[in-house]
Amino acid sequence: MSDDSSSARPDVELRLPADGAYASVLRTTAAGLAARLDFTMDDIEDLRIAIGEASAMVLPDADPESDLTCVFFLEPRRMTIEVVVDSAEPPEPDLDSFAWQVLSTLATEAEVLTDGGRLRVRLTMESSLAGAGL
Repeated sequence: MSDDSSSARPDVELRLPADGAYASVLRTTAAGLAARLDFTMDDIEDLRIAIGEASAMVLPDADPESDLTCVFFLEPRRMTIEVVVDSAEPPEPDLDSFAWQVLSTLATEAEVLTDGGRLRVRLTMESSLAGAGL
């Protein structure tokens, strides 16, 4: 996969109403995909928390009646996820927020992007088994 995952075709794409009531669907989908990539139970729980925080970062700024789109780029024992909403006026990322602190602590890599009327949180998670050579 290239460094710019936004230009690559995702392996899985999920589109939901931009409403916090659907966050559990997003967390469950991510957990199911991670299980197939040999993530440990602890890794999966960290991923579920990180996805929840990414959603919490973007949902308040989503345009009314818009969708939340989540794309998953899958590699052996590694997953890159983008959580995206349309936002007419995306705010500057609040890197001091609790959600960002949790997300950036749990994720291997994380960034917040605002481009073309979209607010995007991109995070990469690796299985703790990734370096174990199993």
